[in-house]
Amino acid sequence: MNSGGAGDITCPTVLRVRMGVNTNLNKENCPAVPGGMHPHWRGRIIAMAGLFGLLLLAAIFAISFGSVEVPFFTTISIMISKIPFVNIIPDWAVNTQTIIWDIRLPRVLLAGVVGMALAVAGATYQGLFRNPLADPYLIGVAQGAAVGAVLGLILGIGFDVLGIFTTPLFAFAGAFGAVGVVYMLARVGNRLTVTTLILAGVALGSFLTAIVSYLITVSGDKIHSVMFWLMGSFSMAGWESVKIVIPIVIIGTLVILLFARSLNLIQLGEEQAQELGVDVERMKIILLTAATLITAAAVSFVGIIGFVGIIVPHAVRLIWGADYRFLLPLSALVGAVFMIMADIASRTLVAPNEIPVGAITALVGAPFFLYLLRKRTRMLF
Repeated sequence: MNSGGAGDITCPTVLRVRMGVNTNLNKENCPAVPGGMHPHWRGRIIAMAGLFGLLLLAAIFAISFGSVEVPFFTTISIMISKIPFVNIIPDWAVNTQTIIWDIRLPRVLLAGVVGMALAVAGATYQGLFRNPLADPYLIGVAQGAAVGAVLGLILGIGFDVLGIFTTPLFAFAGAFGAVGVVYMLARVGNRLTVTTLILAGVALGSFLTAIVSYLITVSGDKIHSVMFWLMGSFSMAGWESVKIVIPIVIIGTLVILLFARSLNLIQLGEEQAQELGVDVERMKIILLTAATLITAAAVSFVGIIGFVGIIVPHAVRLIWGADYRFLLPLSALVGAVFMIMADIASRTLVAPNEIPVGAITALVGAPFFLYLLRKRTRMLF
């Protein structure tokens, strides 16, 4: 088998051409696979470094900006002063430190991590399903979390486990319960059929959405809290939620990154990937579990935030190509920046009131999604 270049049979575009399928043949359409490195890999590494710098700037801006504006250098000094063995004589008010450290910093951290989780999960689902319009909520994660969260809000049970309060616990249980049912329905013998998985997810998602609609009608005076959660918000972010979500998302993301090469190969089709040494069934189970885990962790604490998992990976793919060794980390960085900026807009556009961050992402994401849909339709016809 040849390696690298436009004539490489491991390139899905070339493979489709040889099978007689019309497509635009160029190297940008080919993910890098064993035997060849994409010629623009240096540019992608530079892009990652640039996006990381942009992420830091966006985070500092988000922490400094608000109803009480704090100078950039004061914000940085307050955060540095929290590093062990670093002595900085404070020249800021106590309430300024409280605003920065206890209110804004955990909110910004949670926004960045949730954006990263949804973008990485979206890229993973798109790779597994070989469909650029797939998103993290395709197999019922969001709908299951919604049922659990709405039940928690309506019941108002006031207990916590390891610092996790009722609503996130119920949401997390609902998310994994829903996905567990979908897995069982889609599994045939030792195989997990992707088509059946999607169909089961859509069917169960519709059923759970109907349950949520019923629960909303009987929620009484809790309806405002229910609707605000369903549209997504970081208003309740605190260090407790940050300490729980960050480890889950980091571990799940690292697991997914280990399978970046396999995601490249599965774009050829499951049979070809199997012939090239990929244990496809094992990979599907591990990646679906990891992507579901980070999605459930995200939505359990902040609610349902749409479109991030669709538009971010696809935008990254359009700009930097489809090599999952770069697509995944670039999606993580872009998702984090996008979510932090969306959260800034949600809390400042109509201050002192707050717009649910899900409404902001929908305003940006829906037009982009329609653009993708129109472009995909033109390609098919």
